[in-house]
Amino acid sequence: MPRALIVIDMQADFCPGGALAVAGGDGIVDPINALMADHDAVVLTQDWHPANHASFAANHPGAEPFSVAQMPYGPQVLWPAHCVIGTKGADFHPDLDLSRVDLVIRKGFRPQIDSYSAFFENDHQTPTGLAGYLRDRGLLDLTFVGLAHDFCVAWSAMDAARGGFAATVIESATRAIDLNGSLDRARTDMRAAGVTLE
Repeated sequence: MPRALIVIDMQADFCPGGALAVAGGDGIVDPINALMADHDAVVLTQDWHPANHASFAANHPGAEPFSVAQMPYGPQVLWPAHCVIGTKGADFHPDLDLSRVDLVIRKGFRPQIDSYSAFFENDHQTPTGLAGYLRDRGLLDLTFVGLAHDFCVAWSAMDAARGGFAATVIESATRAIDLNGSLDRARTDMRAAGVTLE
């Protein structure tokens, strides 16, 4: 079965020195580049936020980064402003091999709703179009890598499994934020959804 590598949010703001840095985030670029050769297609996701995005703590007077706000679609972590459209922080890591990339899915560009998953906005209803692209190409076996393990990688892998795709997360090619135990929760939730962790 043809396989696709789904590389989640390997962007400057999620790597050391970035606005929402994941510890060791830049250390997985080489392993991800090496995995590209083993797959029939490579898809990148790119967090792509307007400056007025509802998930930014700065847009909620008095709110602290990493606090939780209630949105119409449910609880939302309020993040430091990151991956703002047109900024260096939104760029892919400079060492990521873009020569093998078939598709870039931009997510989080609607101001009022966040988008962790490569497949849906955080309302779990608004699709990104990725599922249709993969099905049209016969890419039903998906491998997930990138940042961050316990948020965008996990949500993407779970949505893939729920959508009928084979979903595997290569844990050595991810790094986690681990906010209040979110890594352990993500692992438990992924296994329950049918995601394979390697």
